[in-house]
Amino acid sequence: MKKNVTIIGFGGQGGWHANHAINSDVVSLLGIYDIDEKKSELARSKGIHSYSSLEEAINDSKCDIVVVATPNDCHKEIVIKALEAGKNVICEKPVEMSVKALDEMIDAAKKSGKLFTVHQNRRWDVDFLAMKKIIEDGDIGEVIRIESRIHGSRGIPSDWRCHKQFGGGMILDWGVHLIDQMLLLIPEKIKKIYCDITNITTDEVDDGFRLNLYFESGKTALVEVGTYNFIAMPRFYMQCKSGSAKIEDWRQNAQVAKCLAWHESDVLPVQTAAGITKTMAPRDEITLKTYEIDRPVSDVHDFYRNFVNAIDGKEIQLITHDQMRRDLAVMEACFKSAELGSPVYFE
Repeated sequence: MKKNVTIIGFGGQGGWHANHAINSDVVSLLGIYDIDEKKSELARSKGIHSYSSLEEAINDSKCDIVVVATPNDCHKEIVIKALEAGKNVICEKPVEMSVKALDEMIDAAKKSGKLFTVHQNRRWDVDFLAMKKIIEDGDIGEVIRIESRIHGSRGIPSDWRCHKQFGGGMILDWGVHLIDQMLLLIPEKIKKIYCDITNITTDEVDDGFRLNLYFESGKTALVEVGTYNFIAMPRFYMQCKSGSAKIEDWRQNAQVAKCLAWHESDVLPVQTAAGITKTMAPRDEITLKTYEIDRPVSDVHDFYRNFVNAIDGKEIQLITHDQMRRDLAVMEACFKSAELGSPVYFE
């Protein structure tokens, strides 16, 4: 039986949730609430019911799930109210701007006995899933280092995302996605992180950042977001003990190179611009196997299917409170590291 959904906030993400709910096999859209009357009018023009107040929306007895799709600074208050009203809650990411605030939300969920999660929709990105498959297949061995990047050239959005008080900036906007993905690709204990930010197009919030993660096992990772990059670097690059993998962008297949033989007695030097080198001499088909990984099949609405099944006790909630806390702890550490200009260590 379908669950009824009410959406708080009818901006870009709220509209995204509404479209998916309208076409869903597991949920039905009851209506939306937004403090902006123009957005409420837009919803009504699409045949979507618009509630007159937040209280009316979250206290609708027919509502099973409240989706919070407001600016980041409003999440905690609305999530807790919805949980106290006896609703299961999906919150847009980042779920909050501090671990302390998140813990208050988690406590409210535990007291209410209802499910609470964050909408980490980019766990269903095909580029991320391709890298995950390469790691799980193990054909090129254990991971040494993974680099994950998103590069654009249009600066940060000109809406609330460019204002600090509302939780703007790229660490909280795109960083929450890439950090969550990286911590799934390398699910190990973090030793330390180092992060620096850029302020090319605005001084109020970060319009880009570079985060280096160092894990206790010796693995390392780079997460980078840039909004002033007119030539983008590869979306993913991974070094493993028996090869490498690369994805140029989300539209392309993953490229994999597997090392078949390491020691070569007859490597010929190659001529470069200013001299010869054996170290950088290219490999041939005898010592290197190259192939592609097809883009995995993915359906982002599996997020909703899992959440509904978790409510009914049929599945485990995919995006857990511990994962939410870990993502947010890393983001908090990013801001601290950037402010101090030094690494931040994890206990």
